[in-house]
Formats: sequence, C-alpha cells, structure tokens
Amino acid sequence: MAKEFSRGQRVAEQIRRELAELIRQEVKDPRVGLISLTDVELTPDYAHAKVFFTALGGAEAAPGILEGLRRASGFLRRALGQRIHIHTLPELHFQFDPSLEEGSRLSQLIDQTVREDEARARATGEQND
Repeated sequence: MAKEFSRGQRVAEQIRRELAELIRQEVKDPRVGLISLTDVELTPDYAHAKVFFTALGGAEAAPGILEGLRRASGFLRRALGQRIHIHTLPELHFQFDPSLEEGSRLSQLIDQTVREDEARARATGEQND
C-alpha cells in the first residue's frame, strides 16, 4: 500500500510542477497574474486533482484568479496530457490556499503578544524599583 501512496505523491508533484509552468508560460488571462501552486491532491483513481494556489494579491485577489483558472482548466488539462502520460488525466479543481496568509497572521499575533509581554514586564519592573 505504501508504494501506491508514494506513486500518487510523485504524480501529484509532477502535475503541480507542470501546471505551474503551463500557467506561467501559457495562460494569458490577466486575472491569473502571479500565483504559486502550493499543493495538488489526487483522488486514488486519479480522476480528480485539487490544485491549491496562493496569490500575490492574497485572498482579495482569489475570486478573480479562481475564475481565470477555471476558464483555463480545459486548456491546462489538455496541455498537461501532452506533458505527462498517465492512464487517467485528472479533472482540475482549483482552490485558494489561505495557509500562507494564516501563517503570516499568526506570526504577527505572536510578535504583538511578545511585544506586549515585554512592555508589561518593563512596566512592572519600573514599578518595583
């Protein structure tokens, strides 16, 4: 079973790399712009691929990018079929990946809390003097 899992991961990674290149070089839709493909999840039968992306414009830009990617999905699927050879070429489903933005937000909250704790410690230290 582990062998099948690793093959699926390799195929998903190959799909991610090829799609990233195709989107960068071939998709002319101005809504798509600069995006990064963060992950591809394949169903066990390879019939569907969930393609996760992040965008320079963040979550606000995601709806327009998503629409552009959906419109290009047929072209991308055909072009992908010319680049990789697998028994079933997956249908592409694009989804915005908020994890980078969420990570950045959490990092900012941690930094803010540390600053507040340091300020509180300084204020308490000054009161004890």
